[in-house]
Amino acid sequence: MATSSPQRAYRAACPGCGAPVEFRSAASASAVCSFCRSTLLRDGDALRRIGVSSELFDDHSPLQLGAVGKFQGVAFALVGRLQQAYDGGTWNEWHALFDNGRSGWLSEDNGAYVFSFDAALDEPAPHAEELRAGGKRVVAGRGWDVAAVTTARLIAAQGELPFAPRLQGAFVIADLRNAQGEVGTLDYSTPGTVHWSVGRGVLLADLALSGSRETSEKTLSARNIECPSCGASLDIRLANTKSIACPQCKAVVDVSQTVGGALTHYAQNNAGHDGAQPTLPLGATAVLALGREEPLPWTVVGMVERCDIPDDSDEDVTWWREYLAYNQQAGFAFLVDAEDGWSWVRPITGAPEVRFDAAQWNGVTYRRRYTYTSKVTWVQGEFYWRVQRDERALISDYDAGRKRLSREQTGKEVTWSAGEAIDAAVLAKAFGVPVTGPGGIAGDSAMLLDPPTTAKSRFTKHVFWMVVALIVLMALVDACSDDCDDMRSAFGASSAEYQQCKRSGGSGVRSGGSYGGWSSGGGHK
Repeated sequence: MATSSPQRAYRAACPGCGAPVEFRSAASASAVCSFCRSTLLRDGDALRRIGVSSELFDDHSPLQLGAVGKFQGVAFALVGRLQQAYDGGTWNEWHALFDNGRSGWLSEDNGAYVFSFDAALDEPAPHAEELRAGGKRVVAGRGWDVAAVTTARLIAAQGELPFAPRLQGAFVIADLRNAQGEVGTLDYSTPGTVHWSVGRGVLLADLALSGSRETSEKTLSARNIECPSCGASLDIRLANTKSIACPQCKAVVDVSQTVGGALTHYAQNNAGHDGAQPTLPLGATAVLALGREEPLPWTVVGMVERCDIPDDSDEDVTWWREYLAYNQQAGFAFLVDAEDGWSWVRPITGAPEVRFDAAQWNGVTYRRRYTYTSKVTWVQGEFYWRVQRDERALISDYDAGRKRLSREQTGKEVTWSAGEAIDAAVLAKAFGVPVTGPGGIAGDSAMLLDPPTTAKSRFTKHVFWMVVALIVLMALVDACSDDCDDMRSAFGASSAEYQQCKRSGGSGVRSGGSYGGWSSGGGHK
C-alpha cells in the first residue's frame, strides 16, 4: 500500500540550493525543489536545473503532496502538481503514483475531480484549430463530443513529474466527453506532440484519502477583500469562488485572477425583476440526498436569476432562480425555483447520446421539450464561474417523467446536467422555511414538473396555454363531427349541405378565426 513515506527510488541534491530532492519513481523525469522552486531534470545520476517555477496560487485545495488513497482497489500517493491558468481562473493536475508503478492524474476544478491516465494515440490527432465546443470528433477510434476548448498556460509546478514542465507560453487543451461517462483530454502544450488521456469523474469521499489538507471554515472565511465599488468587506468562504456579489452595493466582483489587486466588477440592481429576495437564505444548510444513497449537508452559497429570450417579441418573458449549493465532498448542485415548482440538478461528467429529439443517459431515454436562449439578470453570493453581465447560454431541456436532463452551451463550453423534480415541502422542511405564505417557497404549486437548464430551467405557463388550446381545438373538432355526421349520412360527403355544415363549424356560426386568440408558443419551453 502507498504511504506518505514510500520507499525512495532515487535521491539527489538540488544544484540550486543543495536541498535533498527525492524521486519516488525511477521513471520520473523531473521534479521541482520544495525549497528554492528550481525545476530539475534528471540527467543520468545527476540533476540539471532548467528553470524556476513560480509560486503556487493559494487556491485552498483540500489536496496536497503526500496525500494517499485508493482508486479501483490500488493504493496511490500524490507526488506532483501542475497548476494551470485560464481566463476563468486556475485548476490543478495532481500527479498520482500507484503501488503497481502506474502513473495517473487527479484533475481538480471547481469542486469536481477526474482521475485519468495517459493513453496511446496511434492515429494523427485533430489540429487544435479544428475543434469547436459542441462538435463531434473521432479520437483513438472512438466517437467523442467536444465539451470545451480552452487556452491555458502552466503557471506553477510542484513535486515529482513524469516530464519537464514548460512554464512559458499559452497552449490549447480540449475536453472531450462520451456517453460512457468518460473524459478525454487533448493536450497541445508540447510543440509537435499531442498528449491524449482518458479518465472518469470521481468523488473525494470514494478515494479513501488520508493526509489531505485541512481546510476549515475558519481558514476559508479569512479570505477577505474590499469591494472595488463601495469599499465594503467581502468575505470569500469557498476555495472555488471566481465571482462574488457585494452584499452592500450588489456589485458583481471578479476574483478569478487575483485577490487584493485591481478587481473588475459591474453594478446591478438591488433586487431581482420582481423585487423579491432569495427564498432560500444564503448560508443556510440542509441535509438532502440529491441523487445519492446517503444524504449530505448542502450549503446555499449563491443565487442567480435568469430569464428566457423569446424568439417572438410577442411572447412573455419568464424568470426563474437557481440556488448554488455546495458540499465539500460532492462539489456543487443547483436547486431551481421556477413558477411551476422546484427541481435539483448537478453537472455530469459524460455526454448523453443524442439522436434527433431523444437523449440517452445511464440507461434512461429523455425527450427534448424545449430549446431556447437564457440571460442572467441578477445574482447574489459566490460562484465558481466568472459571472458576466447579461451572460447568455443556449439551452436544451429534456425529461423522462420526474427525471431531468439539460444541455447548456456558451461560446467555448458545453455542460450537461441531470437531476429530478423535488417537492417544495421537502425543501421547506430541510431548510426550515415556510412552504406557503410570506417567504414561502412553493408559490402556486408544490413541485416542479419542468425540465431544468444545466441547473437551469422550467416548464412555463406556455405549456398550460398549449393544453388549453388543444382541448378547445379537440372540442370544436368533436362538435363539428357530431353536428355534421347526420348531414353526411343523409346527403353525402360531396353535398352542399354537408360542406356548408363543415364551413360553419357545425352550428351555422363562423368561429371568428383562431381558437381563443392565443398562441401555443411554438417549441419554446
